[in-house]
Amino acid sequence: MRIGIAQTNPTFGQPHRNLDLACGLMEHHRADLWVLPEFFASGYQFVDAEEVARFAEPIPEGETTQELIRFARAQDCSVVAGLPEAAPTGIYNSAVLVCPLGHLTTYRKIHLFGAEKLFFVPGDRPFSVTHAAGARVGIMICFDHLFPEAARSLALLGADVIAHPSNLVIPGLAQRTTVVRALENGVFVATANRVGSETRGGKELRYTGESQVVDPDGVTLLRLSANRVEAAVVEVDLARARVKALTSRNDKLADRRPELYTLAPAA
Repeated sequence: MRIGIAQTNPTFGQPHRNLDLACGLMEHHRADLWVLPEFFASGYQFVDAEEVARFAEPIPEGETTQELIRFARAQDCSVVAGLPEAAPTGIYNSAVLVCPLGHLTTYRKIHLFGAEKLFFVPGDRPFSVTHAAGARVGIMICFDHLFPEAARSLALLGADVIAHPSNLVIPGLAQRTTVVRALENGVFVATANRVGSETRGGKELRYTGESQVVDPDGVTLLRLSANRVEAAVVEVDLARARVKALTSRNDKLADRRPELYTLAPAA
């Protein structure tokens, strides 16, 4: 399987331009599964709820999702990408997974970060895994990486690959945690971060780039720069994510003791 990560620098509030640039970046490479950043088309730093509502789109009917489906069909690939989702129950920080046949699934970010808590509803659905591009694909978004339960839930559901759309602003943090998430769960983790900066509402956010793909042994197979718009593809063997044995007597998942993982009161 070929996993591609695209590292973009969207201009806030110009979704058509940002979508075209992202697709143009990816179409120069061949991948079975692409991962794009969080809010790759809209930009990230919203200043009020009205602005969020203006750029949120229904899924799968919205233009961004439909354009990604057209790209997937033209390139015979699957794509995971982050966007603000307008739903009857609120506006979510979401990621879609699409393939040549259409929309496959939507994940709504469970662990909101910073000002996201002002504008978005926390995800209301449990983690899930979807078959795409010959793999079992799970999704987590940005800050989800800090919570071991997120990646572990996806691994227990059978994920081979965790797609991780992000807008990371803490240098080096997710690049370290996702190595651990990949290693402890025996999965591939593909993080697509953005670069550049946004200054809006009197606050500047600087995005840290260094998008990467990590293998089930915790080895970084591919890492992009800290500041350039770029895309790259790496070929992986999915069979490596389906063997959880650590030694002849130990298994990363089978050796779990969930019946003892409780917060018992102090004696």
